[in-house]
Amino acid sequence: MVFRGTRLLFIFSIFFLFLSCDRQKVKESGEVTTPEQQFTEVKAALLEKIWRLNPEWATSVGYHKYDSELVIPTPERLENEVASYRSMLNDLHKINRTNLSLNNQTDYQMLEDFFNGRIWYATVLKPAEWNPADYNIGGGVAEILNGRYDSLTNRLRSISLKIEHVVPYYEAAKNNIKKPTLEHTQLAILQNKGALTVFDELADSIKVARLKPFEKDFLQSRIATAKTEINSYISFLQNDILPTVRKGQGRSFRIGKELFSQKFKYDIQSGYSAEQVYQKALQHKDYLHREMLALTQKLWPVYFPDEPLTPGLPGVKQLLGKLAEQYVRRDSFLIAIKTQIPQLVAFVNAKKLLTQDPTKPLVVRPTPEYMRGIAGASISAPGPYDKSANTYYNVTPLTHYNAAEAESYLREYNKYQLQILNIHEAIPGHYTQLIYANKSPSIIKAVLGNGAMVEGWAVYSERMMLEQGYGNNAPEMWLTWYKWNMRVTLNAIIDYSIHVLGMTEKEALALLVNEGFQEEAEAREKWKRATLSQVQLSSYFTGYTEIYDLREEMKKKQGKDFNLKKFHEQFLSYGSSPVRFIRTLMLKNEN
Repeated sequence: MVFRGTRLLFIFSIFFLFLSCDRQKVKESGEVTTPEQQFTEVKAALLEKIWRLNPEWATSVGYHKYDSELVIPTPERLENEVASYRSMLNDLHKINRTNLSLNNQTDYQMLEDFFNGRIWYATVLKPAEWNPADYNIGGGVAEILNGRYDSLTNRLRSISLKIEHVVPYYEAAKNNIKKPTLEHTQLAILQNKGALTVFDELADSIKVARLKPFEKDFLQSRIATAKTEINSYISFLQNDILPTVRKGQGRSFRIGKELFSQKFKYDIQSGYSAEQVYQKALQHKDYLHREMLALTQKLWPVYFPDEPLTPGLPGVKQLLGKLAEQYVRRDSFLIAIKTQIPQLVAFVNAKKLLTQDPTKPLVVRPTPEYMRGIAGASISAPGPYDKSANTYYNVTPLTHYNAAEAESYLREYNKYQLQILNIHEAIPGHYTQLIYANKSPSIIKAVLGNGAMVEGWAVYSERMMLEQGYGNNAPEMWLTWYKWNMRVTLNAIIDYSIHVLGMTEKEALALLVNEGFQEEAEAREKWKRATLSQVQLSSYFTGYTEIYDLREEMKKKQGKDFNLKKFHEQFLSYGSSPVRFIRTLMLKNEN
């Protein structure tokens, strides 16, 4: 008995020794570190490697160590990036995930998904070969030029070093392009023309900077070279690429079911598959139509007192057309947006929907030319390393529209819909959510932002604001929101239908105009956007559905103890994590 007991004690001692070694690590100094501490160190090292590989992304999140670097996208460089991501995966896998807190397990999973996604992009999707718009130095230069983190003089020095290598950059770009799409080639031409305006602004900045004479000479020479190279790239695309693509020697913008499903998995990171989201969107479309028909019956006598109700969807379209007559003038569009922002701030504060931070500025501005061609409105937000920088609300001027096109666009963004747009883009939508993301205790959750969560929150915030009485609960506002939410729903439908099911432009426009009640100009812009992106249009509906379902689940669990402000602030505290991860964290804390 003694022998057996002693042996048993010995066996348990060995077991716990191995268990202890698995749960902690002894440094050379003799200090014992926990798995949490080890993972914190690994995260910091991996982030540094990520920023070194992606200097422009680093700049955009406020990490300026690599501002002067310009990645030359040669095939060798792309191969090295893949090898680096695989190496980082190996470093990550040295950590035993099961020994981490649930919060850190989420960071672990986000890093793993990010590395796998980057490897897939480079080795399977290969946009470097077919998307000429991937090559544009204007954005990276503008990010530094417009920054506030350092003196203009020092920022110009970084730019000077960055654009020193512009010749091999565009040379590599030309060599990489194998079989581009027509749509991405046209976008590349448009946006690189916009990049030229960045260098005009850069040249103007030299006049007020305190650069030494030789530094000014170097920078002016490099600006001239950069503009020459950009023009050369534009000419290459116009004269060498476009003619061959138009002869059918390019590739289709449609990526097909297999690639779409894989891209959905890496980009959206939903609990649903791409096909499941498509089916849910079809069902939601029918629900929205029922709600809109009911409101149309209620409002018809107000707007058409002498006319019988036009039955079905044509009646909804007619009523929405009447509401669309209330729109701002073309030259007042930007001003109208600026005017509404303080009103949204006041409403959120009055209803105690979440805590806002008045120290973080929101600047409404015309969309810079190098960014135009995809969306009419967008947010450019600073990252967690540069939290005090401005957030920009980009609004594309209507100067590229003729009078009829401009009126169609303004009817789309009429008095009611413009308010919903501002909720979505600004408060409490993208602007507010990204401010919260920068405050997340986990920088991983802030920088590895999930598009479906970010877009889903913006869509959710629209519905939430109306539920709380924004717009005085007017049926006109609700009808307009149903139309707006229909747009989100149709985004998911056409995204899948175009890339997987082969939907034509004619079919897409008919769906958007007849069942989505969109103006033709808006519908054509959406078709264009669907040809230039894949999966992204599905992110709105997917994220919104998951967030709203989570809120309703929490309300049911907590009953009378449910507090909307608490829910919002807890949800937003997890940065821009995929909603399925946030759901796990919130429900775990609830238990």
